Amino acid sequence: MKLPIYLDYQATTPVDPEVFKTMAPYFTEIFGNAASRNHEFGWTAESAVEKARAQIAHLLGATDKEIIFTSGATESDNLALLGVAELYREKGNHIITTPIEHKAILDTCHHLESKGFTITYLPVNEYGQVTPAMVRDAITPKTILVSIMAANNEVGSINPLAEIGKVCKEKGVLFHTDAAQAVGKIPLNMEEMGIDLLSLSAHKMYGPKGIGAIYVRRRNPRVRLAAIMHGGGHERGMRSGTLNVPGIVGFGKAAEICERTMAAETAHTLRLRERLWAGIRKELDDVYLNGHATERIPGNLNISFAYVEGESLMMGMKELAVSSGSACTSASLEPSYVLKAIGVGEDLAHTSIRFGLGRFTTEEEIDFAIAKVVKTVKKLRDLSPLYEMAKEGIDLKSVQWTGH
Repeated sequence: MKLPIYLDYQATTPVDPEVFKTMAPYFTEIFGNAASRNHEFGWTAESAVEKARAQIAHLLGATDKEIIFTSGATESDNLALLGVAELYREKGNHIITTPIEHKAILDTCHHLESKGFTITYLPVNEYGQVTPAMVRDAITPKTILVSIMAANNEVGSINPLAEIGKVCKEKGVLFHTDAAQAVGKIPLNMEEMGIDLLSLSAHKMYGPKGIGAIYVRRRNPRVRLAAIMHGGGHERGMRSGTLNVPGIVGFGKAAEICERTMAAETAHTLRLRERLWAGIRKELDDVYLNGHATERIPGNLNISFAYVEGESLMMGMKELAVSSGSACTSASLEPSYVLKAIGVGEDLAHTSIRFGLGRFTTEEEIDFAIAKVVKTVKKLRDLSPLYEMAKEGIDLKSVQWTGH
């Protein structure tokens, strides 16, 4: 077992060796530009791109013409929101989303607000989910788009996409989902779920970084998007720029592997996640699960450890690569906006750790992680007067702290 142990699979995943092997020739031997239509180098590159497009479409229950390549889910999110906003402005200026979306959605929404769009941020329940009824009630004659993530990147909770899709269809409103955390982990089908636009990223599913895609529905309804990158008219005019052929080939292979191994992988990851959670709970009191207990992506475990500061906890277990609930947006020591939105108090939000498990996580690593977490939490709590007071039955909320 090698240290440190990687338990941050929601941040990124290692490239699968099979993916890497498939990509390798496209850097040196098969290096053509997929847009070069005059010779064999271009044709070979183009056919590799089309094969990958079909592999990704198959995973999503879509057709290959509905897959548009981008640099990643952030760009796809921008293209979905800005592209719809520009082309459907005649119809309306209202967009519905949630306050716990990825920053790629939230920051784009704030930008649109400055351009005169109205954004409704639906409140989420204590698990970080929205209900179809809430979506239905928020739709107005001016609504052009509903954008709700498939699974949350911090707490892992999954939204009822098919039911939300049905509401959007009834109301004639486009439905976009940021599915970066969900693609390849849970079954998704564009037709069955009534999804019109979907963002995905290769590096969250054992493919390379810097390549992503957006699914754009072609019929019932045919979705049109204004481009946000101009020049050359690549990707059906929606996304110009020379295609990243090695990245696309790797992305396609990653999608094929995910489709083939999803059931087995889900079972493997779930078993390890339950082992980690059970192991921690057995040894520690005052630990709380954030997000839905069952309706969550298999590899996500987000826990608050009361009376322990998340940053100190991470410092104390340097052998584990995990992420904390306060530093999720890099330099800020504000508690995570996701945890705040689902009603986790400030104290607990500061004590939360996200464990991300995946394809290459082993039982041995999980057992090491349990021991390390338990030992570190116990040590920090021994140093904490708060923990001692709480154990003595003192209600910390009623304590009058004297200032200096």
